[in-house]
Amino acid sequence: MSTPTFAFQQLNRRQACGLGLASLAGLVSGCVLNRNPALVRVASVPLGTLADGRPVQVHTLQNRHGLRVRVMDYGATILSIETPDRHGNLANVVCGAPTLETYLGGFPAAASVIGRYANRIRNARFMLDGREVQVTPNMGRHHIHGGRANFSSKLWTPQIRTSAQEASVELGLRSADGEEGFPGNLAVKVTYTLNDANELILRYAAVTDKPTVVNLTNHAYFNLAGGGNVYGHELQLFADEFTPGDAELIPTGEIQPVAGTPLDFREPHRIGERIGQIQGPAGYDHNYVLRGQSGTLRPAARVVEPQSGRVLASHTTEPGVQLYSANHFSGRPYPKHGAFCLETQHYPDSPNLPQFPSSVVRPEKPFKSETRFHFSVV
Repeated sequence: MSTPTFAFQQLNRRQACGLGLASLAGLVSGCVLNRNPALVRVASVPLGTLADGRPVQVHTLQNRHGLRVRVMDYGATILSIETPDRHGNLANVVCGAPTLETYLGGFPAAASVIGRYANRIRNARFMLDGREVQVTPNMGRHHIHGGRANFSSKLWTPQIRTSAQEASVELGLRSADGEEGFPGNLAVKVTYTLNDANELILRYAAVTDKPTVVNLTNHAYFNLAGGGNVYGHELQLFADEFTPGDAELIPTGEIQPVAGTPLDFREPHRIGERIGQIQGPAGYDHNYVLRGQSGTLRPAARVVEPQSGRVLASHTTEPGVQLYSANHFSGRPYPKHGAFCLETQHYPDSPNLPQFPSSVVRPEKPFKSETRFHFSVV
């Protein structure tokens, strides 16, 4: 496939999380988007095709301040988020790959939508309305992230929406009754909206014809420096408690305070400051209980990268956020702890733990969730 040209302004061409911005330049054509008065807020171009011939597109959302977000239909995946540092230089701050083939081959850091159930379900089963539901065991005897053919491996259907202040791509998907063991035909929509306030808004919605469980998130791997490890990133989490897990990182059902532990980010701390004190996993992989009322939009996290000055602030309606420090990275293509994830979601194994906020969705009770990422500089 030939690649059209794209003009960048004030572009820092360093590689960001393994995704060269120069290689991504071919994904949009026809105009200079950055700070252009005649702004094209959305541009869609082909990326490639799946084995069955279905085409995959990339949709570039652009705002008036030069912030760019690229999303592809496959997996409802964020390919890149280009945001300026304190000097105005752009860099990609999420891990991504330049080709569709890389994702089809199992790219280990895809910023895709995870579902039907993100995170873990113990023994790949749970009770729902008095009936045992058996889902796909794809983490030993347990279930994780929706199964072997989860939403990150599906081709979503796009619809573009624009206004004077923002641009959106709405991606739709249908999950059949019994897929990966989950009951109910589920219709899902995920909408990515970029506005002129430098916010990337993720809105999730799902309706079902049978009672089921739903837990949707985006598994974006962030690095605000654009490369290297994230030890120097200063993280604050708006959470006083966490859900401790067993040796397989599945919650025990308890809720404990973070005070006095290396999980305490109530005040800003460098991610690398206490990462070596974590018992069990080779870094952070923990679910935090966010303050405030689940279902209301409230702060989840704030991250500052001191060298570039980039700031990421997250708000969500979800009850929890999973902090993950890319413990599985091993140098190819990224260094260990070369990114962090802030997965806003319901708590892991909620279907088996009635004391946790319910993840049950019914025909009369659809799923709805919102997460906002705001980008700025200090």
